[in-house]
Amino acid sequence: MSNELVFGFIRLISLNANAPKIFGFSEFLASLALMVLAWTIADVRYRFRIMTAPFHLPKITFIVVSSVGVLTLLTDLWCAEEWLVPAGNFITPTEWQAVLGGAFLFTFLTWLWFAFVRPPTYGRSNAMRYGRALYRTILRGSPAEMSVVADELTYSIKSLVRYATVKTERKHYGLNQEESKESGKPKKVTTIANDILLLIADKRFCRALVESSPGTILTLFQEVSTTKKYGIQIETFSKNIINDALANKNSFLYHEIEGYESGLIGYLKPLSQAMFSNHRMVEVIGTLLDTDIWEKRRWDAEQWEAYCRVVLLTFQDYVGQEFGHHSFVLYRAKGYIEHAVMDLYKLNEVSNISWEDDIQRRLRVVVDFIKDAVEILEKKGVPRQIRLRSIKNHPASETFYDHIAHIILEVILAASDVKSPRDLCWWIQHNSVWGELFNFNRLDGPAGKIIKYKVRRLIYDEIAEMKRYPNFKGAKILGFCLNVMGLKIREDNYDRDSRALHKAVLSWTKKNYAWLHAFNPHVAEACLVDDITYDSESLLLIKTYPEEGLRRKAEHIYLQVDPPSTETEMSNKEKV
Repeated sequence: MSNELVFGFIRLISLNANAPKIFGFSEFLASLALMVLAWTIADVRYRFRIMTAPFHLPKITFIVVSSVGVLTLLTDLWCAEEWLVPAGNFITPTEWQAVLGGAFLFTFLTWLWFAFVRPPTYGRSNAMRYGRALYRTILRGSPAEMSVVADELTYSIKSLVRYATVKTERKHYGLNQEESKESGKPKKVTTIANDILLLIADKRFCRALVESSPGTILTLFQEVSTTKKYGIQIETFSKNIINDALANKNSFLYHEIEGYESGLIGYLKPLSQAMFSNHRMVEVIGTLLDTDIWEKRRWDAEQWEAYCRVVLLTFQDYVGQEFGHHSFVLYRAKGYIEHAVMDLYKLNEVSNISWEDDIQRRLRVVVDFIKDAVEILEKKGVPRQIRLRSIKNHPASETFYDHIAHIILEVILAASDVKSPRDLCWWIQHNSVWGELFNFNRLDGPAGKIIKYKVRRLIYDEIAEMKRYPNFKGAKILGFCLNVMGLKIREDNYDRDSRALHKAVLSWTKKNYAWLHAFNPHVAEACLVDDITYDSESLLLIKTYPEEGLRRKAEHIYLQVDPPSTETEMSNKEKV
């Protein structure tokens, strides 16, 4: 074969088969094998990073590797056959091989850069790819994959929060494309950021975040708090996070307790502080303290205790910063907490019940919440605008002093359902509720005194309402008062903060019980607990202390009630 051939101005020369070779087809195959091995063993984390690169890395890699493979094969064939190539100094065979080897190496290094060195984060260049990769992961629903991707999401939280729009902006954003262009807002990257915040609210993904990636939750709420973009679309996400965290007893809510139990994490409470210690953020988001209506019915005392802890964090900031404004989230949380003891009626007529019974434990949790909330109010001091008596039928005049008083009233109402056996009735009504909140100098600070005054007012109003309209709610509260305070005024001073109420209740009972019994015996019967009876012939209420322990014989305490007035009876019949 001729070593040289001339066509006009073009001179062709044959390649040297023995020329040095730095990157040929055999080297390509060996390198490709190593690259394929690296791609094969890469786990979900690195595949997710590759899929979210600023450009379509898998497709570009396929094109480059395929082209390099074909060109190296042709180059080796050309050299082996010593085929002709144009003569000149533009590029030598060795430089050509270096270019092919460099392209292959650069592709491999690009994979390493995005997979290991600099993982891609959400931004303008990869918004669509990032959203699509995250969507596919959540759609597959694999817990293992979602746990990894949940951790990867941490790197993109700042960008997502920065690009996301708040509620007021979101109403009008994207409706007018020209206005969007004029304002300079990247419509596509913002829209996808909003969609991603809705996407991660998937319950399965929230469960993966709580179980394996609480750092992502921490980063999100810290960024929201720092940027004050409380109105971005994380309402559903927040609700699902708090409910999953309460359902999972290995979550951060159960580890961030107190320093003497959890060490440094217990002192710092990083996640709890980031999520719940900013009342303004909690209020704007609106769902951080919302519980699942069905799940909360199955909560035990430990779960209610965790919920009360985070509510107190929000309440503490509310009292310190925005006490004069009504808090919708705290008002709803108050309603949830007071309903935690609504099944106390299940203990009625149950004997040999354990101290560790869950219903009793939940009662102790709610009572402790009340005391902790009052302590927060004490540290703040009583504001000047607090009224002892709120305006009747005017909810806007009520403050959290009134709300806490209403919680206490609801707890008293729930405890009043336990009427027997006698010892359990006394334990629930007096020892667990009344004795913890009244008497013995309990809640004796300025804020506590105001709240106890409001509770006494609420109690007496409910009892006095029976004069106008006999009802079981007032009857149960009256029965509670007669049980915990007794049928006669005590001579000692331990009950000084409830003595005025005691006198008022006994006075009302003396004047109206006989009439109530004659008017509606069922309501009158609801006023009595296990050891209090009524003798209608003698017009006596009798509290019996049976023979037991050091008491050698039964003792009785009597309350003489007034006979029913005919005028009063007729007047109430007309009202009913």
